[in-house]
Amino acid sequence: DVGKAFRELQMLHKMWKEDIGPVAKEFREEVWEKFSAATKIIHDKRQEFLKDEEKYYEGNLDLKNTIIDKIKEIPSNTGDNHKAWQNAIKEVQKLRDQYFEAGKVPRTKTKDIWKSFKESTHDFNKAKNRFYKDQKKEQFINLEKKRELIEFAEENKDNEDFEVVTPLMKKIQSDWKAIGHVPRKESDKVWKQFKNACNHYFDRVHVERNEANKEEMVHFEKKKDFMDSLSNLKFSGKHTEDLKVIKDKISEWKDIGRVPFNKRNIERKFNKVLDELFGKLKLDKHEVEMIRFENKLNSLVSQEDERKLQNEEFFISKRITDAHDEIRQLENNLGFFRHTEEDNPLVKEVQKNIAEQKEQLDVWKSKLVKIRSLRKQ
Repeated sequence: DVGKAFRELQMLHKMWKEDIGPVAKEFREEVWEKFSAATKIIHDKRQEFLKDEEKYYEGNLDLKNTIIDKIKEIPSNTGDNHKAWQNAIKEVQKLRDQYFEAGKVPRTKTKDIWKSFKESTHDFNKAKNRFYKDQKKEQFINLEKKRELIEFAEENKDNEDFEVVTPLMKKIQSDWKAIGHVPRKESDKVWKQFKNACNHYFDRVHVERNEANKEEMVHFEKKKDFMDSLSNLKFSGKHTEDLKVIKDKISEWKDIGRVPFNKRNIERKFNKVLDELFGKLKLDKHEVEMIRFENKLNSLVSQEDERKLQNEEFFISKRITDAHDEIRQLENNLGFFRHTEEDNPLVKEVQKNIAEQKEQLDVWKSKLVKIRSLRKQ
């Protein structure tokens, strides 16, 4: 223990000077030289020790500076939520413990390093307190938003207009999830109010839907019987009368009503039967296309899915654009044959394609007019 040895040496020097009397003159120099030599050895060892100790303290200083830098970085790297700040608090506490366990630093640096440490923890606490203060404000804003949703849910929980209200009730449930936290003491209370109002409404929806499903199954059975009856359908051979028969059958089919979602394959089967019936009549291609299209629209309308009608309109618009492009390209191609005889097979083929494209374009345009008219109703 160099420190202990040095303290004992100081005591020995004091005893040498004050307590022990003089020695004979002839031994004085020899004894002093021996004492001085021993003292020098201890001093040299102490200096070596202090030099190593200073290096050790410098290492502690570097470690403490690293810890301080980490504490300073935490506020800017912490997410904007309670969980992130709780983790940050734990991390800072861990770093504080490491700081105090790091040991001594050079004496000349003690005040500066302590000041830096206090500033870093102070800045962290300021950022933490600011976050929770803002959180508290935001939570009260969230509380008001959720109370507005509760008010809407309670006002509409007995509403009979299921078609309009159900999407709105689903939307406010989604909005509720997106709003965020409210003050803890209000959290359970507002959630119970909201949940009870929503449950009350959707319980009524389920009862209504069960009744509707029973009715739709009746429709399905009727449509099955109706399909069977079509196999015995006879035509008179008169174009107008036979076409009217088919249109009447389509109207009857539509009037039966919707079928359960998992039974809607029967609509495809009905369309297939219609194709067979149309095949027995010598109808204009345009007319057949439009009758089939009207039947398809009726099927889409019965599903009460506006998105499907919208997609169908988009599809038709795109086909019209494609048809225009195709006709333009064919007409450009025809320009390459301007010095060629019109009875040339290639010329005839291009002209035929143009005529077919224009005919189909007229059909697409008629379909677009029809679906837009339907969607405006």
